[in-house]
Amino acid sequence: MPRLDLTKIALVNQSDSYITFPGDIGNLEPLVFEANINPNFIIRERADSRLMAVLTPQVRIRMYNEESYPVQTPSYIPQISVYHLITDTGSLEKTALFGKIAHHSNGQDDHFYTDSTSTVINYKSGNFATNFLEFGILRSFYHEQHAALRFFKSSLEIHPSNWMLKEMKGTYSGLRWHNSFLAYKMPVDKHFFTANRRASFSVKIETSLMLDNINDWELLDLNRLNAALTIYYHPKFLEDIGLFVQFYKGSDYYNIYYNHNISTIRFGLMTEILRF
Repeated sequence: MPRLDLTKIALVNQSDSYITFPGDIGNLEPLVFEANINPNFIIRERADSRLMAVLTPQVRIRMYNEESYPVQTPSYIPQISVYHLITDTGSLEKTALFGKIAHHSNGQDDHFYTDSTSTVINYKSGNFATNFLEFGILRSFYHEQHAALRFFKSSLEIHPSNWMLKEMKGTYSGLRWHNSFLAYKMPVDKHFFTANRRASFSVKIETSLMLDNINDWELLDLNRLNAALTIYYHPKFLEDIGLFVQFYKGSDYYNIYYNHNISTIRFGLMTEILRF
């Protein structure tokens, strides 16, 4: 059996780098592309360390299909995460805890609203900023019947009220419960180390539930739930990238646009993270 170390577990938990194709389906504004630039810098003592950190200067960009193709208010999400491997019961069965501290802003400094007496959000140049903590658990295991390496993650994301703009309080969720399930189709046989060094197919299901009091929503209001399904395929003729299709429904994650509710299907290219 191949071995799964803490570095691979951590990189699977980091968000994927991708770029979308034009022509997504749904109610997003027409885009030329959306890109998530997510390099990861590993900080550890040695390859088999049970404690390590990951520094990530994440940037998310949308180029709009308008005159001059503007890139409006990119999302800057620099973060540092710490991972600790707590159980190691097999080559692919692991449990790890993680904690993260991150900043999320759009690099703008104008008023959040269009003017001092307005409640209309200034999407062009309005300031958006928050800082947050995230704590969670990661589990990995191999399902022999389905020949799939599986990961499960559950975490809480906390935005202290004095860490975000006062204009965002009451409309931007400061307490979120994240869950995700990821399955890599990865047969482990005698040819694994010569022919199948990466998964050719994977499926990821993600949910995020907003738990605090926002927008006077009821506890069971469906507006509190964000959900995504991502299907990834890695053709043999491509080295480091593959094709993906994603179905997403929920609040817009693109900084100051967070009060938009979107439903979209999009296609694009995504980097391959897990390899042996």
